[in-house]
Amino acid sequence: MREHKSVLLKEVLQLLSPADDKVYFDGTFGGGGYSRALLESANCSVIACDRDDEVREIADAFGKKYLRRFRFFHEKFSNIKSMLQNPVDGIVLDLGVSNFQLADPTRGFSFKLSGPLDMSMGLCDETALDILKKYSENDLADIIYKFGEEHFSRRIAKNIKQNLKNIQNTEDLANIIKKCIGKKGKIDPATKTFQALRIFVNNELEELEKILADSVNLLKPNGKILVVSFHSLEDRIVKLFFRKMCATEKFAPLTKKPITPSEEELQANSKSRSAKLRGICML
Repeated sequence: MREHKSVLLKEVLQLLSPADDKVYFDGTFGGGGYSRALLESANCSVIACDRDDEVREIADAFGKKYLRRFRFFHEKFSNIKSMLQNPVDGIVLDLGVSNFQLADPTRGFSFKLSGPLDMSMGLCDETALDILKKYSENDLADIIYKFGEEHFSRRIAKNIKQNLKNIQNTEDLANIIKKCIGKKGKIDPATKTFQALRIFVNNELEELEKILADSVNLLKPNGKILVVSFHSLEDRIVKLFFRKMCATEKFAPLTKKPITPSEEELQANSKSRSAKLRGICML
């Protein structure tokens, strides 16, 4: 596996302030960056999960190194209630796609690498290719517009459906998108459509809404929830939910404005450029 750099790691640790005997939940284990930092910062415990079974090898190594201080579940973070028997002192989520997933062409996340149109982060019922085949042109256009914020969604959906028999992999799909809308701005023409399909395949926004709703009831007094988001759809969900909880006067904001990567981090990891960290604390 390629190295995965946890985004805004220093800032996450500063806000969580790990302490001895505290318990933290890492809902997006991935390469173990947040979990490792927490376990090395204090004599605390971490309960982690990830829907991607391919991280199990890393999790097993953590279990051997940290013994009773670390526990891992191969599970969607939306099922947090089934994993936590007792409230915890902190919950952290990194909503980005990991470098492991992006760099593996067999996963189908990258339009820059030729691979099967999968896009599953794990524990999914359908692949991206299933979606292209199953949904009508209008429904596909709605998916691309809603989850990719793609203004050319109608044109793209029409061309996908007309050329469906020629779409076998990520390269085929990316080429069809490029041909029908051309180069628009700095980002690759396929970016928004690939994002939309990935979000839809993994039901990402509903998963996020569910864990946020459940998390507030799984915190100890002074417990914190931190979320690192990477695009406007998920950041909007986090922002509005945190605002709603702080209006109850049971929570206080940890971040008045979202924390973004420093210039130093941007130079070391360009993929962090769109990251936003928000947090709240239970009173």
